[in-house]
Amino acid sequence: MSTMSLALDRARRLHGSSPAVVDPEGDFTWAAHVDRVARAADMLAGQGVGTGERFAILSRNTRRHFELLHAGYWSGAVPVPVNCRLAPPEIAFILEDSGCRVLFVDPPFADLLEAPELAPWREDAVEIGAASDRLIDGADPVPRHDAAADEDAILLYTGGTTGRSKGVRLNHGNVVANGLQVGLAFSFTAADTFLHAAPMFHSADLLGTATTLMGGSHAFLPAFSPENLLGTLADSRATFTMLAPTMIIMTLQQADPAAHDLGALRAIFYGSAPMAVEWIEKTMQSFAGVELAQGYGLTETAPILTIMDSATHVAALKAGNTERLKSAGKPVVGVELRLLDDAGNAVDEGEVAVRGPNVSQGYLNLPEVNAETFRGGWFRTGDIGRLDDEGFLYLLDRKKDMIVTGGENVYSSEVEAAIYQHPDIAETAVIGVPDETYGEMVVAAVVAQPGRELDPTALTEHCRARIGGYKIPRRIEVLEAMPKNAMGKILKTELRRLLSE
Repeated sequence: MSTMSLALDRARRLHGSSPAVVDPEGDFTWAAHVDRVARAADMLAGQGVGTGERFAILSRNTRRHFELLHAGYWSGAVPVPVNCRLAPPEIAFILEDSGCRVLFVDPPFADLLEAPELAPWREDAVEIGAASDRLIDGADPVPRHDAAADEDAILLYTGGTTGRSKGVRLNHGNVVANGLQVGLAFSFTAADTFLHAAPMFHSADLLGTATTLMGGSHAFLPAFSPENLLGTLADSRATFTMLAPTMIIMTLQQADPAAHDLGALRAIFYGSAPMAVEWIEKTMQSFAGVELAQGYGLTETAPILTIMDSATHVAALKAGNTERLKSAGKPVVGVELRLLDDAGNAVDEGEVAVRGPNVSQGYLNLPEVNAETFRGGWFRTGDIGRLDDEGFLYLLDRKKDMIVTGGENVYSSEVEAAIYQHPDIAETAVIGVPDETYGEMVVAAVVAQPGRELDPTALTEHCRARIGGYKIPRRIEVLEAMPKNAMGKILKTELRRLLSE
């Protein structure tokens, strides 16, 4: 099973009468779902989207979004899910860069098409809902495209947190490989229901591939709020979901998991950003009986590279090993991981480089970046890490986030860990800003816990007791909120702009 078109065909043949979609508008078996997918593939062709050509999706998490993604897999056309939080010029860049001729738009985002930058796509845009349903209902089911494993399956644009957004080409082999890697790690079966809670335009949503490969079912969270999340988990009888730490923390602060019937939920996977040990403990207590696991990955790796499983979480808490809870886990089956210096030499602490069947072949339209990032068969992640004696990976920083101040290297994650030990801190991010004397100055942005006030001088003294003097922020800015991307990851590029003004 080397392609997603084969995976869909297999699910229809082996699990045809089992649910594929669990939705308030009605459930769909795998037979019914793949029939709609095959008709949607014909509809794509009718819109002029042929095999190998790309089409864009601007949508919430819905079963129609899911159908369009699968129609691309089935037909050999390449879906390009677009971040619905982007501004029109950013959306236009993605559409131009990817060469998308057709844009499918969820009604809540239809007004974006009035922007002049999106005028070239306005006339041919298709509204997701009644309009797209009519086109699908009037289409004929077409045979699946017999894709090769190295054919592009999906094009996902990075968030642009470190510069211009890049289109990551993931082929069928990449997507299937990571689906199998995740499915093996979590023992997925046809009895599982995956709740798509992370945005479906984000690579984190590809964790649901494991459910498709095993013939399980899918449910969807169109808009996140703590009550929406818990209610949908209960109503759909979801067994597994992926959540950003921000989503978990907001849920525990604003709602009570115990007030909902979550008896079907067996595992929560968290990732895309670190979570403080205190919140890990609160999560395990609040979601009693639910396995908690986390991992590390990137869009370029479809997406998961490492996983720290539930048993490791439990053992670390029992032993009081809070250091282990800061780990990103061990590489999944099939992933080779090395730590390299700039010259490509293996080192004890260096840039994380990986290779494996889930690793992208490169970025769209960026040959020079590809030559630099995908060197000698290894993908350079841009993250700095170390491995312990048991093979657990610890991420120290983004390579470009390492601060060099007065000739000393400062890992922002180490400073952030010290600040997070203060009870009044809700969030923090540490960056370097240009400084005439030291080259770079260590600057911390902080957000207070609700109802608390933060004193920068007291925070400085708090840090002095925990980290070396050269690592202590020389400036602490108290903010009402952090700039974040759709997955809740703090945008340090934006912070640098704000704090350098």
